Amino acid sequence: MLSLRRFHRPTGIKALNALFGGWTACVFVFLYAPILVLVAYSFNTSRLNVVWEGFTLKWYELLWANAPLIRALKNSLIIASITTVISVVVGTVGAWLLHRYRYRFAHAIQTLVCVPMIMPEIVMGISLLIFFTTAGLKLGFATVILAHVTFCFPFVLVAVQARLVGLDPALEEAALDLGATPIEAFWLVIVPCLRPAIVSGALMAFTLSMDEIIVTFFTAGPGSRTLPLQVFGMAKVGLNPMINALSTLFIIATVAFVLFSERLKKLASR
Repeated sequence: MLSLRRFHRPTGIKALNALFGGWTACVFVFLYAPILVLVAYSFNTSRLNVVWEGFTLKWYELLWANAPLIRALKNSLIIASITTVISVVVGTVGAWLLHRYRYRFAHAIQTLVCVPMIMPEIVMGISLLIFFTTAGLKLGFATVILAHVTFCFPFVLVAVQARLVGLDPALEEAALDLGATPIEAFWLVIVPCLRPAIVSGALMAFTLSMDEIIVTFFTAGPGSRTLPLQVFGMAKVGLNPMINALSTLFIIATVAFVLFSERLKKLASR
């Protein structure tokens, strides 16, 4: 007669799991505790933000009354929006051309496209400044947008390429057989299939453009000062509770973007 034994997990594995669990918790605390402190002190009445003195919303009120900050925010939104549109168009079309057609130097082109993703920002900023100066371009909105597109569109291209790998080539062939032109087949058949990757790349491009400071520092003019540059200038002077309030608003916006992205993924998977 066979007897069934009940196997228990060894004590050593339990201890190892507990160790890894504790280490993971410490990492999360290390990452998110400063953010929680920042959010909490955005409601602190103290201007020095060293000791908690009471609850207030005045820093948020002063934030909306700060004209330079609002102007810098508008500049950032304009630049990020235009950068996102151009990056999506260039990245999507570029990914499709590299996927659909075979070029002699396709691998070299792919490498050159991805270089801005790994190039140090200080090197890119200085090189773009030299290029714009040599070309006679006045630093302003145009130069900042061109600079941002340079490092944003590769992220869109890579995201779309990953989606194209799993795309059935018979879809385009069927559209062509039914009388569609290559452009119509691309716009009416391919682009809808690429929509999740395009949206993901667009969100990445918008976020990178809004957050960029080093490249913008070298390519921006007096009238195209962005929000990161304005905040950086305020932080160099000293602690300012309005920066905490502004950072809190950006954290809320980031969480909203993430939830929106996850919602789009669920809708696209249905």
